[in-house]
Amino acid sequence: MQWKFWFEESVMGRKTVISLVAAALLLGMATGCTQLKARDQLNKGVHAFKLAKYAEAVEHFKVATDLDPTFPTARLYLATAYMSQYIPGADSPENVEMAKNAYDQFAKVLEQDDKNGVAIASIASMYFHQKKWAEAEQWYKRLAKADPSNKEGLYTMGVIAWTKSFQKRMEARAKMSMKPEDPGPLKDKKVREELNAELLPVINEGMQHLESALKIDPEYDDAMAYLNLLHRERADLQESAELYKQDTDTADNWVQKTLETKKIKAAKLSKATPGGIVQDAK
Repeated sequence: MQWKFWFEESVMGRKTVISLVAAALLLGMATGCTQLKARDQLNKGVHAFKLAKYAEAVEHFKVATDLDPTFPTARLYLATAYMSQYIPGADSPENVEMAKNAYDQFAKVLEQDDKNGVAIASIASMYFHQKKWAEAEQWYKRLAKADPSNKEGLYTMGVIAWTKSFQKRMEARAKMSMKPEDPGPLKDKKVREELNAELLPVINEGMQHLESALKIDPEYDDAMAYLNLLHRERADLQESAELYKQDTDTADNWVQKTLETKKIKAAKLSKATPGGIVQDAK
């Protein structure tokens, strides 16, 4: 009787195991089928996206993410398709909603991968085009940590620094009846000191970001151009004509470096382009 009980228990146990294995196989097949459908929708969405049919692409990507919520590529494409339909500067409800949809989807990408450089850079770029400087700078700093080799993010933080400074400095010059081309520094000492306290940290930090971008790419002429501009911003806040001249001289040097670098890059491009005119080496 004891042997019979053991035998029956063994058979029942095997049946249970077989049932669990069968259920797992069926679940795996169902999951695999769902993932295949999700990838099919992704491919259709990518095809529409390449044809600039963004609304159509969105629908395919939405189906793909509904089928497989953990499919990061589909989610990233969905966010990008929303962003591609966003028009910077337009305040219509539809456009605002498009931006919100893009932000939401990029945020979901970051929930799965908090160092996804594409998602972080895209959010930063949208804030930049919305002229939300504080938010843009915050995200570009996050990008610098997630992707230290991203020179564009560092460059853009330099642009933001110049944007913050330039408008206020020009307004101050206008109030003092100083034309943009008039030599500095700002004539009113009190105004100059106030702007110095407010803007000098912004300008110096912007310079540091641009210098970091140049360490990544020594031929980054856009970064050179904005170093020129930020030195001119700082010059107007200096305490003396001598210090003003030091900054403007440095700015002039960056202008020269920018022009020289552009020539070097143009020459390289000419040599690399088939059929281009190349000077014979003698």
